[in-house]
Amino acid sequence: MIVRPGGPADLGTVLGLLDEAVRWLVSRGRTGQWGDAPFSTSPARVEALQSWSDDLHIAELDGVAVGALAIGPAPEYVPPVVGPEVYVTALVGSRRGRGSGRLLLEHARAEAVARDVDRLRVDCYAGGGGALVAYYVSAGFTPTATFTVEGDWPGQVLEMPLRG
Repeated sequence: MIVRPGGPADLGTVLGLLDEAVRWLVSRGRTGQWGDAPFSTSPARVEALQSWSDDLHIAELDGVAVGALAIGPAPEYVPPVVGPEVYVTALVGSRRGRGSGRLLLEHARAEAVARDVDRLRVDCYAGGGGALVAYYVSAGFTPTATFTVEGDWPGQVLEMPLRG
């Protein structure tokens, strides 16, 4: 598996990966994170996806996209930090690319080190028994702040310090 730079031409592929992830979550009765409608049916989500092409990275297995990572500014609902950071704004992996999420997170860490920043941060859905939070903890992140979006969507911010 390799990671390559992405761009506007990859947005349809990323949308397909997100739709696949929603189908998988729905098939397991886990609609709290992204609901039960495909990303591609939401104009707001499709529009948000456009901003990801500025710093998009694609994991490929045998020439097929199996994961995507977007880096950008922290969202407004996340508490700000003092000092520079790299923020993971999106991460999605396909079941066909087992391990693509970890590979992309390692790529994000390497990008952050190359940019000489203090930390790598990400936020995620904190419901569903905390499985996604546990995934990020197992990848080396530490939970920091919690937040709620639209009154009922529980979120968790996690960070990985990059300097002692």
